[in-house]
Amino acid sequence: MVSKLYRQILIATDGSEYTKKAVDYGIELANNTGAKLHAIYVIDTRAYDSIPLSAPMEYAYSLLRQEGDTAIKYVADRAEAAGLEVEGIITEGHPADEIIKYAEKNSIDLIVMGTLGKSGINRFLLGSVADKVIRNSRIPVIAVPVRNKKIEL
Repeated sequence: MVSKLYRQILIATDGSEYTKKAVDYGIELANNTGAKLHAIYVIDTRAYDSIPLSAPMEYAYSLLRQEGDTAIKYVADRAEAAGLEVEGIITEGHPADEIIKYAEKNSIDLIVMGTLGKSGINRFLLGSVADKVIRNSRIPVIAVPVRNKKIEL
């Protein structure tokens, strides 16, 4: 079945355990609708904005790049197991901004991402990439909670 509603689905991943459920959800949606799958990992450069790169910072950056490779590979492996292909990208910037920018530039119809389900003061103090994407995207977003109950930090 080919959906007219979802032709392009973007899975946003940070490589954590929290996004694995969202990855499966996005793959299942693509499988059921015939949508093309995209996966994005954003290296958060906010920490590097105001300081020059030094040897330790370059090492930290290379670790983040490896984490991105692993995260995209996880999505690709899961998609392949479901008989789907995925276009993966690793980019840099502020995660919410980059996710939205990629989605708009690539005619994405749906963004799928995981969320910790934080609430109240924790969400206010810590912020949430999913929350920022939901509030600022013109493209529909499905935020898949990591668990049914809320996690308090």
